[in-house]
Amino acid sequence: MPHTHSHPHSHGHGHSTHRKRYKPTDFDMDKLRSTLKQFVRDWSVEGVVERNSCYEPMKDALLRHFAHVPLEERKRLRVLVPGAGLGRLAYDVASLGFTCQGNEFSHYMLLASYFILNKTTEIGAHKFYPYVHSFSNIASRQAILREVSIPDVLPSVLPPGSNFSLVAGDFEEIYGSESDPDEPQSGKWNAVLTCFFIDTAKNIVNYLRIIHRILAPGGVWVNLGPLLWHWENNNTNDPSVELDLEEVKSLASTIGFKLSNEKTIDTTYTSNAQAMLGYVYHASFWTATKVA
Repeated sequence: MPHTHSHPHSHGHGHSTHRKRYKPTDFDMDKLRSTLKQFVRDWSVEGVVERNSCYEPMKDALLRHFAHVPLEERKRLRVLVPGAGLGRLAYDVASLGFTCQGNEFSHYMLLASYFILNKTTEIGAHKFYPYVHSFSNIASRQAILREVSIPDVLPSVLPPGSNFSLVAGDFEEIYGSESDPDEPQSGKWNAVLTCFFIDTAKNIVNYLRIIHRILAPGGVWVNLGPLLWHWENNNTNDPSVELDLEEVKSLASTIGFKLSNEKTIDTTYTSNAQAMLGYVYHASFWTATKVA
């Protein structure tokens, strides 16, 4: 990974003759539990249902947009997946023959994705128990103790000549500035795929401006997700902007996107399929082309 950024919730160690063992915070443990569930979603057989509902429509839209490009020429098309999480969508896009770069900020996700993508050599190599940390809404002992194996595919198996990378850091910092003369981003991406990502913005205007600017003329932006604004009512006094769905679409049009193929896709997110409670997102999907 080219570079890393410090996480705002990281904690320093005390300085003493005998270095103190780091004690995980409640925040750390919450992130650990959610990362285990992300492993289920992205890299297990059990996660196929969620992946099919989310990733398949996005990949289909990408393939339709570039249907005129022969398979052997796809690698000249650059696809960006911000908020890549554990990297499965980006990996799948690279598997289709596109040059693909994932971008992720959370060091919990980055460490886990590095492990699964670079240190795993066989299918089903790792077994873990992602549901033992919660005792609520569990139907049976078997449901809470069930084992999950990862990965369901071998991450190192990609088409010959594939170009697949994962960049660590803040989306706005990396793709929203021209600070790196060796990697100017403006107009350099043929597609941007955002899955459960745009609501992580403090200011959605910035996100959409950046996506528009980095897309090449005729480039495509494929989006799927809810609007669970991550910074709403934050306790760090960070200013944030929350728009409704119609406002987001209007903003996209104003910035220079033409939206098409709009629909609602009902999907879960890191859901325990055998639990007595589940949340379903009425996620908004669209394909947007850069027209101005």
